[in-house]
Amino acid sequence: MLYLNDRDIQSVGVDWPTLVESIETAVGIIDSGDYVQPVKPYLRYKNPQNRIIAMPAYVGGEVNAAGIKWISSFPDNIQAGLPRAHSIIVLNDPSTGQPSAVLNSPLPSIVRTASLSGLMIRYFMQARSVERIHLGIIGWGPIGQYHTQMLTALYGDRIERIRIFDIKGVDLSGISSLCRDRVEVAETWADVYRHSNIFITCTVSEHRYIDIAPEKGSLQLNVSLRDYKPKALASVKAIIVDDWDEVCRENTDIEQLHLEQGLTRADTQLITDVVLRHSLAEFGEDEPIFFCPMGMAVFDIATAVYYVNKAREIGIGTELE
Repeated sequence: MLYLNDRDIQSVGVDWPTLVESIETAVGIIDSGDYVQPVKPYLRYKNPQNRIIAMPAYVGGEVNAAGIKWISSFPDNIQAGLPRAHSIIVLNDPSTGQPSAVLNSPLPSIVRTASLSGLMIRYFMQARSVERIHLGIIGWGPIGQYHTQMLTALYGDRIERIRIFDIKGVDLSGISSLCRDRVEVAETWADVYRHSNIFITCTVSEHRYIDIAPEKGSLQLNVSLRDYKPKALASVKAIIVDDWDEVCRENTDIEQLHLEQGLTRADTQLITDVVLRHSLAEFGEDEPIFFCPMGMAVFDIATAVYYVNKAREIGIGTELE
């Protein structure tokens, strides 16, 4: 069994084009039906804001792996100087069930999240012929920072402006010098929201705060799931999810739209529709696109397989017996 710790994963690095392609491959496998993904359970005890989530999946096709991600989210950890989230992925040989790899690092989960956003952005850019990107990021933790890295790596020459807001302040020391002069730290979330054609929520907010409709023609990537008041999205027609059964629960913005605005499965499209059937073309140029992904274990397994294959290729990690 190959064991990869955080240093090992960091040594493999982040190849954004390849990681986005791995997510696109996984989307095709989902559409083919060659996968199994039970709805993930949330383990809560004592403090209800804390949770540990089990995310099992089998992924067929060229990924050909089974496994599980076990990821915790304890918001108060930050006050104790600890990361809010901890993540471990176990891969199993799909034919024997034997454990084949363990990835003890938050990085595969983070880059999976940003890579899925990168795939959605690719199809948004194609559907809308976007020339210049005004990127908005709310929340400057690891997810927000890696989304910025992903976008600058894939679309750096097309980014006009990057606007960032975080209620705890923004440390720009990790921003690449190549785009530093295009970065602006905003005073309010609304300053970012109103001036972005790609807007990404990466917060751990306990309360919904976005109470105005999205900008015309913008892409809204609701990565943190619980940011928009239902009235802000009441008129949005282009609502995309990764999996309806996963995302319409646990107090997500999709669930609130379902409960308060009557949103149903039939009113949404899937990421498979966007990628394989180019469904964004059905909407007019001015229609905002709202993508709310709960996070699919299929994508975690595909990302983990990528890292394990790269690690074996370059001789990184520890073989355990």
